[in-house]
Amino acid sequence: MGGLRAASPSGAGAGADAGAGSGPGAPRLAMACVLASEVATVLAVMRRNVRWAGVRYGGGDGGAGDDEHLDHPLVAGLKALRRRAAAWGRGRWAGVEPLLYLRPFLDSLVDFCQQKEFMAEMYANMDCDLQCSNIFEELANLLSKSAFPVNSPLSALNVLALDGLVAVIRAMAERSDSAPQHHGQTVPEISEYFPFWQLKCESGNDPDQWVKFVHQQKSIKRKLMVGVEHFNRDKKKGFEYLQGVHLLPEKLDPHNVALFFRYTPGLDKNLLGDYLGNHDEFSIRVLHEFARTFDFKEMNLDAALRLFLESFRLPGESQKIQRILEAFSERYYEQSPQMFVNRDAALVLSYSVIMLNTDQHNVRVKKKMTEEDFIRNNRRINGGNDLPREFLSDLYYSICCNEIRTIPEQGAGCSEMSFSRWVDLMWRSKRTSTYIACDSYPFLDHEMFSVMAGPAVAAISVVFDNVEHEEVLTGCIDGFLSVAKLAAFYHDDVLNDLVVALCKFTTLLSSSYIDDPVTAFGEDTKARMATEAVFTIATTYGDHVRSGWRNIVDCILRLHKIGLLPGRLTGDTSDDQESTSDSLPNKLASSSAPPQVLPISTRKSYGLMGRFSQLLYLDAEEPRSQPTEEQLAAQRNASETVKKCQIGTIFIESKFLQADSLSNLARALIQAAGRPQKITSALDDEGVAVFCLELLITVTLNNRDRIVLLWQDVYEHITHIVQSIVMPCNLVEKAVFGLLHICQRLLPYKANLVDDLLRSLQLILKLDARVADAYCENITLEVTRLVKANATHIKSQMGWRTIISLLCITARHPDASDAGFEALVFIMSEGAHLSPANFILSVEASRQFAESRLGSAERSIHALNLMADSVNCLTRWSREVREAGGDADRILEGIAEMWLRLVQALRKVCTDQREEVRNHALLSLHRCLVVDGIVVSSSTWLMAFDIIFQLLDELLEIAQTYSPKDFRNMEVSLLHAVKLLCKVFLQSLKDLSAQGSFGKLWLEVLDMIEKFMKVKVRGRRTEKLQEAIPELLKNILMVMKASGVLSKTSTSENSLWEATWLQVNKIAPSLQSEIFPDNEGDSTTGEENKLDTPAQSDQSSDQ
Repeated sequence: MGGLRAASPSGAGAGADAGAGSGPGAPRLAMACVLASEVATVLAVMRRNVRWAGVRYGGGDGGAGDDEHLDHPLVAGLKALRRRAAAWGRGRWAGVEPLLYLRPFLDSLVDFCQQKEFMAEMYANMDCDLQCSNIFEELANLLSKSAFPVNSPLSALNVLALDGLVAVIRAMAERSDSAPQHHGQTVPEISEYFPFWQLKCESGNDPDQWVKFVHQQKSIKRKLMVGVEHFNRDKKKGFEYLQGVHLLPEKLDPHNVALFFRYTPGLDKNLLGDYLGNHDEFSIRVLHEFARTFDFKEMNLDAALRLFLESFRLPGESQKIQRILEAFSERYYEQSPQMFVNRDAALVLSYSVIMLNTDQHNVRVKKKMTEEDFIRNNRRINGGNDLPREFLSDLYYSICCNEIRTIPEQGAGCSEMSFSRWVDLMWRSKRTSTYIACDSYPFLDHEMFSVMAGPAVAAISVVFDNVEHEEVLTGCIDGFLSVAKLAAFYHDDVLNDLVVALCKFTTLLSSSYIDDPVTAFGEDTKARMATEAVFTIATTYGDHVRSGWRNIVDCILRLHKIGLLPGRLTGDTSDDQESTSDSLPNKLASSSAPPQVLPISTRKSYGLMGRFSQLLYLDAEEPRSQPTEEQLAAQRNASETVKKCQIGTIFIESKFLQADSLSNLARALIQAAGRPQKITSALDDEGVAVFCLELLITVTLNNRDRIVLLWQDVYEHITHIVQSIVMPCNLVEKAVFGLLHICQRLLPYKANLVDDLLRSLQLILKLDARVADAYCENITLEVTRLVKANATHIKSQMGWRTIISLLCITARHPDASDAGFEALVFIMSEGAHLSPANFILSVEASRQFAESRLGSAERSIHALNLMADSVNCLTRWSREVREAGGDADRILEGIAEMWLRLVQALRKVCTDQREEVRNHALLSLHRCLVVDGIVVSSSTWLMAFDIIFQLLDELLEIAQTYSPKDFRNMEVSLLHAVKLLCKVFLQSLKDLSAQGSFGKLWLEVLDMIEKFMKVKVRGRRTEKLQEAIPELLKNILMVMKASGVLSKTSTSENSLWEATWLQVNKIAPSLQSEIFPDNEGDSTTGEENKLDTPAQSDQSSDQ
């Protein structure tokens, strides 16, 4: 600021007068010099009296004891400077070049901002002082607004203001690295009134004391400011609010009201003057208490009167003026009795001064009072004696030259720094609190950052948008990153606003068409710097990003679209290096690979005219132009920038994001992907959707421990894809196999989500037939891997139903059936993974593979063996249940039900057209029916016989109806079937013979045997059946005889005995005489007639 800093107010005024007539530009220069001199004066006071002057309490005899009390003059000085600086565009300063007076002020202010604790101490000592305005907040706003170019290009003044702004933010960011343990302490609520105006900080150097004090003062100040707003609208409501928050006592008293009026900035001075002038007793007492808050010791009358009347607006009513001047005179005489003999003399002279002030400064008064007139008017007012002439003369000229303003500006403070204001500040500085010295800890930075974060982002953004100089751009980026660091540290939402602003500067979100976007991006330094900043924030402070993820994702998509991202942006997971991902078809990487960066002439034209021109010149072979060195350099710059951004880290390290941030990232990917339509979208749109889905799957896999946060959104997105797309495409392929991949990875780790994960695979069952057919083989391979890796984790019937339903579909698919059967074998072999939850489902799936003609007969027989072997599980479970005891009956009934369902499944394969499969099915059914160890009730046995009867009827129909070419060697199958019937009957004889329906069942068996005895295959009866059936029937009869079931116990014609032989004689008439000779009685005894065991029966029948 040069010589202006040394100028005095009087010198500046003289300069102004001297230059007033020197030429057309002289008045403007003179005014600028006056203002610059005032700025210099106040800043000189700052440097001289305040510890922000570079040498902190360095040297001097005065020491720190006096300096630390000089903050209040700085407050008023900066307020006056702020007003003058803000007035350059209006009123009397409109013609002054702003750089002439703003630049020196901002130079000094920025110098102070460079000192890291300057703004922190300004906030602690000013903004948290009840009697001061919020100077830090005003200076921060001044710097922010000064950085904005107003109707003009960016100037050095704007950049200078930016430097100060960034310096303050950078200092806070550096302090955040050393946050103390008691950072962010809360202030207890005030529960009752206490004399808070008298609070003092015991030590300004001990944070344990002053931090709590400052927070408490700021909390009180906020409430006071609210009270001021209420008071200025309605005095009564203002008092009620202040009483409600305990800043005034429940019962108002004059002293506390007077303190509120005296020391609270921002009160409406018109209301204050009216209140103080009221005639009611309480207001008069408040007035006198108000006057007692002033210190008039060793102060001239005019200075004291100026100071007193500047604190409110003097009302116009004479009675109110009288009361106010009486209070003033009483206080002045009390503190300065050496001049007056009594307070009446002070009152009279005060009146005279007010009259002189009106006379001299009212334009409507034509004849002005002279010095002699004033002296004459004040004769003998001091107890009958005259006051000294020199005293009255000095008083006269003081009033004439410097008006007492009885109508000051609204709000706290005054518009300019008057002499009386300086005097008041100097006197008040002796009574201020201990100066608070901030250190390198961010005790107050959270509140400070909340004040300036929004304006700072806006100001830095404007400068960044309007400047091209790389050094200034670097400063802006530094400011952006400092704001991001602080926003993350204090969990401030401004971080999202910052991300939005920076993403705009990357130019990646521009909708305008660019012929060569890669080169353009590489040549744009500002765009590349902004891009690096965006992804620095995303990778460093992504934990605190919320809505800003959508803009970040849009930038990533643009980089992908123009081919600047690597072909494989991320791995599957960062902590799980299983090889299962390699099994995905071609790893699905090609589906989302970005386009190649092509020479300019070969780039695709996206506009309508571009497409039309391609049609017009389809046959024309344009020579490919090679990129220039400048273009190659720009492309290298673009690639290097993207490489520095480490974009893949965002998704790989997403497992460290906070829950809200992670959810917002996932939703941003889903929103960016869009919603596919029934008709496949354009290739570009599908590529974006595939890329977003790939990233979403990566995020999901990397957050398996927090899958609950993501699963619903991920599942709904994949559901929409699967249900919307009706033709095979990359998107639905990625959705299906991504879903399978998620299930494979997460099933071992999330037991509580197993059912939800497996239920999601039901989406595959809802695929359009064309889509399902295209991917069936690969889907089956993935399901097989899933089953092999996670069979032990699948417990519920619903989960197994989903898995086995997927396997059943493959039974009739030529490419997928082998893989599907492999999975089924894994589940059923030796009962390794069979359980009551999946037994019936597995049996039904095995039946479908047994019936399928796609595989060989050997595979069908293998499937039948799986079904037959599964009966061993039933016997084992039955044994375990009986051994365990407890509620065994209900469980055993369930096992019997599973046994019956197994019988039903095998019965369906017994009519297979292939001879070897059909016969093996009959043998397998026989094995299951005669198994021992399963508790089968009589009713279940009856249902089993119904199944057998239906099977035998169908076999008879096939033998008699279908061509032998279609069903070869049916006589062997019939023989197996009738043997099965006889052996099963013997197996169940003991349980069924006691039932009332046994006779009916026995006759149905005989009827069925008769049908087989008489059946004709290829027009004749078969010898095998003719030979085997009598022997089988004889064996049954002998067993029934030995067990006492069949005996001549009744002569009734409807008895079992008669009905049996009536039916048997139709099959083998000689059996009755063989089994019951005439010499035998009603029953037969002897070892030869004992019951044949099933083993004996099996041996004879096999022969």
